[in-house]
Amino acid sequence: MSEMSRPEGPRIIAVANQKGGVGKTTTAINLAAALVEEGARVLLVDLDPQGNASTGLGIETTDRIVTSYDLLVDNAPLGEAIRPTSIEGLGLIPANVDLSSADIALIDNAKRSFLLHDALRQPGMAAFRWDYILIDCPPSLSLLTVNAMVAAHSVLVPLQSEFFALEGLSQLMISIREVRQTANPDLRIEGVLMTMSDRRNNLSQQVEQDARDNLGELVFTTVIPRNVRVSEAPSFAMPVLSYDSTSQGARAYRALAQELMGKHSMVAA
Repeated sequence: MSEMSRPEGPRIIAVANQKGGVGKTTTAINLAAALVEEGARVLLVDLDPQGNASTGLGIETTDRIVTSYDLLVDNAPLGEAIRPTSIEGLGLIPANVDLSSADIALIDNAKRSFLLHDALRQPGMAAFRWDYILIDCPPSLSLLTVNAMVAAHSVLVPLQSEFFALEGLSQLMISIREVRQTANPDLRIEGVLMTMSDRRNNLSQQVEQDARDNLGELVFTTVIPRNVRVSEAPSFAMPVLSYDSTSQGARAYRALAQELMGKHSMVAA
């Protein structure tokens, strides 16, 4: 990736939606893998106490010695927290259930909302030469998600192509606006990604159209289809791009990576 597209180090994107089951972790894993295919170096930060992104990239629970919890609570060095994955160019900061107590552990910390921001800007970060950092947020608007938004340049919002999909999106937008007003004035919405879409289903098409009518260009052109290969891939601890490279799901995430990188190239220009 050209230096022009990341003038101040890696572009940091929080993948967030307080509603569960929208394809958030699936998107974080597969977008990361697709960006690597495009030649980028990517770090995925698992900030969900469930640790599904870590599991989906083959990091066993017993191997998560230094985690995102240690990064936030104990100021662990990045070099100790970053784990290589089976995909060259894709690193991971894993998570485990310890993160579920982060809100309590950090309640008396005056800088509690800025801990991930500072951790991802440790002096040693430049040596890793990441092009992108993706943060897989928990399905809630907790302190962890606030940390991700304060640390990030932008927020990517997966939105399921089903009834009630837009419900709750307004609260997420309010949270993004509050973070912009109080802690991260440069935070923007990277885009809204329609996921689990079924083109044969009229409701799915109507939800997508409603999203585009209401959100306009914020909605990515790329749509992620409901695809059995995407669902199967995590049980084999790999992205769908590795599990079935020619599947509809793999092609869709490649298209998303290309659309995302194209946006950044236009911004850089």
